[in-house]
Amino acid sequence: MAGVLVTRQFRPPTETVLASLAVAACYYAVGRLGLLGRLVVEGVVVTPIWPPTGVAVAALLLLGVRVWPGIALGCFLVIASLTTPGLTTVVTVVSNTAAPLCAFLLLRRVGFRLDMARLRDGLCLVFLGGFGAMLISSTAGVGLHVATGSLERSEFWPAWLAWWAGDTMGVLLVTPLLLAFAGAIGRFRTRRWSEAVCLGVAALVIVPSAVLSPMSLLFLVFPLLIWAALRFQLAGSVLCALFASVLTTFEATAGKGAFLHLSDVEIMVKLQAFNGSAALTALLLSSVITEQRATRRSVRRACEELAEVLEHLAAGEPSPGPPAADRTPGTSGDRVVSPGERRDP
Repeated sequence: MAGVLVTRQFRPPTETVLASLAVAACYYAVGRLGLLGRLVVEGVVVTPIWPPTGVAVAALLLLGVRVWPGIALGCFLVIASLTTPGLTTVVTVVSNTAAPLCAFLLLRRVGFRLDMARLRDGLCLVFLGGFGAMLISSTAGVGLHVATGSLERSEFWPAWLAWWAGDTMGVLLVTPLLLAFAGAIGRFRTRRWSEAVCLGVAALVIVPSAVLSPMSLLFLVFPLLIWAALRFQLAGSVLCALFASVLTTFEATAGKGAFLHLSDVEIMVKLQAFNGSAALTALLLSSVITEQRATRRSVRRACEELAEVLEHLAAGEPSPGPPAADRTPGTSGDRVVSPGERRDP
């Protein structure tokens, strides 16, 4: 019995440590991938899409606040892979950990649902988890460069905007996709896999054509996003938006296709405008459609129940009560009789 008690006592800390290490490994892996598409804006290395912020917010939503040490460890490992850690590393790690924590607390405060079946959930993720919380990491990160003298004050806002947009895009594109893979968001129906294949083939043809063309045909991506949102809701639309944004980011860093002959600042502005528009289209449109479908199902069920009641009333039968499992003492389905009350035979 003592052995069982000891196992139960130490099991939660062990699970927390393992979960934190898994989050740190994922954070580091996607951080290294994100650095492949980095740009230099006003002397500061930024990434148009910083996936670790999306991983961090998703990990907190799925596993809880207990895994925050894994976020800090993953951030430290990414910085250590680029440069020798110093005193400034502490500020960067703290700010990059505080931003996802702030996003998590804000989303929990407003009752955010992991299935994102309401427009409210999509708006909260955009404005609280993305636009709002990521102000912490971008302001602290760029402010640190200004304080140390590696960045001029006049260069603060361009670098800050690029940093903030990259962190925000990580939340808007990666977090919903991870929630979908974790099963929090509804999966594809079996009968729609053929249509999903058609959508995938269309994306593989249209997105590279739009991105690689020097004629700036990026607007061709949005009909695909609308198709994905209408038919496959959040999982399909976000996956399509992420594919388009990643491919566009790599072309932008190479200065090819729609980003030919543009300066670094112009490339960043054009790229982030496209990535932001794609993410907002995927998130908000799919949330609206999911909420409308849920409302339609609720109305259909209510109509079916009402039709059943009317049929019983027309036949002169008592209307069916709630199922036995749903009856609670004190309701019309199961009335409580006091000991002194007489029962009629």
